[in-house]
Amino acid sequence: MRILYDIAIYLYFFGARVIALFSHKAALFVNGRKGLMRAVSEAMRERGERETVWFHCSSVGEFEQARPLIERLKSISPDKYVLLTFFSPSGYMLRQHYDYADAVFYLPMDTRRNARRFLDAVRPATAIFVKYEFWYNYLTALKQRHTDTYIISAIFRPGQIFFRRYGVFMRRILRTYTTLFVQNEESRRLLAGLGVNNVIIAGDTRFDRVQEICSGNDMHNDVMETFIGNRRAWVAGSTWEEDEYVISKSLKHVLEAKLILVPHEVHGQHISRIRSIFQEYSVILYSECSGRPREEWQVEAEAADVLIIDVVGLLSSLYKYGDFAYVGGGFSSSGIHNILEAAIYGCPVIFGPHYEKFQEAKDLISLGGAFSISSCKELRPLLEWWVHSPEVLERLSLICTQYIESHLGASDKIMQHIFKNA
Repeated sequence: MRILYDIAIYLYFFGARVIALFSHKAALFVNGRKGLMRAVSEAMRERGERETVWFHCSSVGEFEQARPLIERLKSISPDKYVLLTFFSPSGYMLRQHYDYADAVFYLPMDTRRNARRFLDAVRPATAIFVKYEFWYNYLTALKQRHTDTYIISAIFRPGQIFFRRYGVFMRRILRTYTTLFVQNEESRRLLAGLGVNNVIIAGDTRFDRVQEICSGNDMHNDVMETFIGNRRAWVAGSTWEEDEYVISKSLKHVLEAKLILVPHEVHGQHISRIRSIFQEYSVILYSECSGRPREEWQVEAEAADVLIIDVVGLLSSLYKYGDFAYVGGGFSSSGIHNILEAAIYGCPVIFGPHYEKFQEAKDLISLGGAFSISSCKELRPLLEWWVHSPEVLERLSLICTQYIESHLGASDKIMQHIFKNA
């Protein structure tokens, strides 16, 4: 089975090289790994003898789960060398200059040779993987080297390969970790059924992260405040085409509330497509206002129905301006984006039908603080209800904030276990 795994890794990278001829994202994935081992080795030589803690994340979402631990670690042990790796270009490109990491790289593909060379260079004292990162060759090599290895904010479901008859090979990965920090009791129970008992229910570190963002958010954005005025507003964050289409077909019924639209991708072609979808409405771009004299855009912003945020990095702070929120991704099999960023501000949340992989979505639906829709026919009455029922919004807002507060503390639990002597 290991041979088949290795073949699959090589085929994956070969496929990425082919796709890179036509895809910018795939090109970043491939080109970012050129000369990678040499760059890692050079960085490690400059590190000297400092103890290395290696954090690996797949992408941006997983980074947000690792971030509370990284920043806590640096605050108590600034001498430790933090190495941060990403699998995907979206994570690496956004966080390659992250201040709390001493070095940031792509993860070399998970071949036996790469794992050996990477670990020979890095020599981590501790390795921390996030949520769904199960790389057989790296994890096996770490165990052979007796390196303390952890996975944090992990969540397991019955349908995963580990719990299938043919998942024997993948089950070996679970036994490479020193400790698995899982989000819930179901995950612990499933692992116990496989005889994996080095498990601690710690929760999800994203709750701590969104609390930190909210507590430190002193944003006063003139563009937002001018656009909203004295009206209600809702934030549609991390949207994709399917989300934007559904929203555009429903917006005409709730123009009393202004829409702040934050698409997942902000390149020019995508923004042009969004403008065409919302062509029956008055639309203004954030970039048309920000950094310019207020008198040049004030009238247009006040009259606009939709403000499109065509820059990156603002979303998690913008939810503070919303009375309620729509979070994108739910019309894709990969699922919804981070709804906790909205819920921490007391925003009831709407999202598409594919949310089953996300415990917080299921929890908030059961509590009444979130709603899943599959069409504009389902979205429209929700929007109308919320826009015209301030007492309902107030009740749902309290549900969301209380839910967040009840799930804080995962980062401290994990830190106390892994770095108790730091």
